[in-house]
Amino acid sequence: MGGRRALHFVFKAGNRAQSARFYRDLLGMKVLRHEEFEEGCKATCNGPYDGKWSKTMVGYGPEDDHFVSELTYNYGVGEYRLGNDFLGVTLTSSQAVTNARKMGWPLREIAMGIFETEAPGGYKFYLEDKEQPKQDPVLKVTLAVSNLQKSVSYWSDLLGMNIYERDEEKQRALLGYADNQCKLELQDIGGAVDHGTAFGRIAFSCPREELPNIEALMKKENQKILTPLVSLDTPGKATVQVVILADPDGHEICFVGDEAFRELSKLDPNGNKLLDDAMAADKSDEWFAKHKMQKASA
Repeated sequence: MGGRRALHFVFKAGNRAQSARFYRDLLGMKVLRHEEFEEGCKATCNGPYDGKWSKTMVGYGPEDDHFVSELTYNYGVGEYRLGNDFLGVTLTSSQAVTNARKMGWPLREIAMGIFETEAPGGYKFYLEDKEQPKQDPVLKVTLAVSNLQKSVSYWSDLLGMNIYERDEEKQRALLGYADNQCKLELQDIGGAVDHGTAFGRIAFSCPREELPNIEALMKKENQKILTPLVSLDTPGKATVQVVILADPDGHEICFVGDEAFRELSKLDPNGNKLLDDAMAADKSDEWFAKHKMQKASA
């Protein structure tokens, strides 16, 4: 599985401006690209919504060698219900800790040198108070599972991840495709996993020719395929092929063909301006206020 890469985690942003402030000003991430869409994604990248939406990729460096965050914003939805499925992103950045303090952003030290904070929407981030490394500072994404053995078997046996750590006492496991990539941590919560409406999606790339094989394997093993192999268009950019799966607890997993994704995900030097322009042009809050209405809570 040497050709597979951990790419990004998808977050639903109910308040795009607040989210941009958190990821840019507090975490210190850069806007890598910003894209606007007039209708919902064929692979439900923006969730089960048909209307206008946007995608903003933010991270500490190019998508070729950094694990980044994808912020999806649906223009008519202002709030999503959190479940217990997403347990956090862990990253190393003393600068982010300093930024949070300067901004007066809630910050709680949960262990020596490790601080918990929340992005708008309630998504947890764990900040290691150490100098940000030159390589990708994003260390791991932690997801809740209801049966650790079953989940580890799925991710390692079917999806080919290496098992880096396993702690039976704490009921957790750390997996990944390569030493220098962001890891996936699975934490058994001893009960059912609730995805709420804020559920995200974790994305990986693989050589394009592997996509039909992944789909065929999941069919053979009677595993859930949310979206069979499909091509996705981005206006003015590369078309990519994806397969969307769900693990035993319903966590959404995207596999995308690596070659086209590298074209699609090239750094856009105008990304920051495109996001700022889109936020300035977004009058949806004013429209709802004028009509004495509130945006939908999903």
